[in-house]
Amino acid sequence: MLLKVFLLAILATLVRSDCLSENDVSGIFNKNSKLNLYMGQQNFTVALLDAINKATPNENVFFSPYSTYHALLLAYFGAKNQTETALRDTLKLRWAESKFDVMQAYRIEVHERARRAQNSSVEFTSADKLYFAPKVEVKECMKDLFHDELETLDFEKDPEAARASINQWVEDVTKGNIKDILIPGSLSAQTTVVLANAAYFKGSWASKFDAEKTQKEIFYSSAEKQTFVDMMSKKGYFNHALNEHLGAHVLEIPYEGDGTEISCIILLPPFTPNGLDTVLEKLTPESLQRALDDGTSREVDLKLPKFSFEKKYELVPILERMGVGDLFQSTSNLAGFSESHKIQLDDAVHKAKIDVDESGSTAAAATVLFSFRSSRPLDPLQFHCNHPFLFLIYDHRSRAVLFAGIYRGPDN
Repeated sequence: MLLKVFLLAILATLVRSDCLSENDVSGIFNKNSKLNLYMGQQNFTVALLDAINKATPNENVFFSPYSTYHALLLAYFGAKNQTETALRDTLKLRWAESKFDVMQAYRIEVHERARRAQNSSVEFTSADKLYFAPKVEVKECMKDLFHDELETLDFEKDPEAARASINQWVEDVTKGNIKDILIPGSLSAQTTVVLANAAYFKGSWASKFDAEKTQKEIFYSSAEKQTFVDMMSKKGYFNHALNEHLGAHVLEIPYEGDGTEISCIILLPPFTPNGLDTVLEKLTPESLQRALDDGTSREVDLKLPKFSFEKKYELVPILERMGVGDLFQSTSNLAGFSESHKIQLDDAVHKAKIDVDESGSTAAAATVLFSFRSSRPLDPLQFHCNHPFLFLIYDHRSRAVLFAGIYRGPDN
């Protein structure tokens, strides 16, 4: 009943709004919008993972596709003409007849995410924010649509104070894990808008590793490079699959809870020069889901490195290679936010941090768009992550990849 009332409230708000586009006020609720948005997020995730891996070859990778997707969604809602078209393609939104469909799916997801958080044994928080300069006359309908997300910051009067305020918001949402995402000088008196998303995750393993069993073992980063790592180990029952299409072993390590909510998915390719690249080439939302569906519970001898690292990415060149068009150029059209003031995004930054130890995982990420100028183990029951592997923090209910990473060894 509460969800029905909430959906009616969404429809009422959107039907009153003239912000989305000329044909977006049909007021018809599309029950498939949420599922289509989830699928769009999955396809975007795979494309972004491939783009970041190619931009940072031979390095560890960690980011939140969920955070990046939502930051770009904010831009999409204010985009028009060629900028809107490019974002619709990049965000895999061709399924939507209008922005109305996307907005209702976005609102439902935000509501359901908040509701689930109240009863979940894991912590996952994702928050969106739009910061506008006082001189920008934001459309009243945009204020209605983004009442909780919209805030005014006086960039012109004190850009450094505005920067500190945004950094503090990100730090608060990520429980202190992501600090100083915007470095000094990132913003200026000419800044007109900052679009941001911050995400935080903390989960304890359903079955924790015994710290006394953690010991130094060799990790084979490549045929030429081997290093010692703190290797955790345990025996237990996990969903495991040998997926011939991906050419990798797939293991699901559940976090504390009912086992069907959020888990860590590890894809372990063969220890060959192209093993990881082959998996990434064949990875799609469909191939990942097939691998998970094919998994069977069995006793596994698991070895997993204990690791912690932080990554920061300059997203503009990565996103432009993915096809975001002129979003970060002077020709961009973001008139959906304000018709009286030219808004331009000039940069985008993403920062993410991951800690994996015997107790579980802690991860955080933030995306800010701102303006300023199978080699198989001998025993199939062994799953030893002693060479580069791909890992995903995966939400089974929404089929969303909250965080994604590639571990190639320490100091990579």
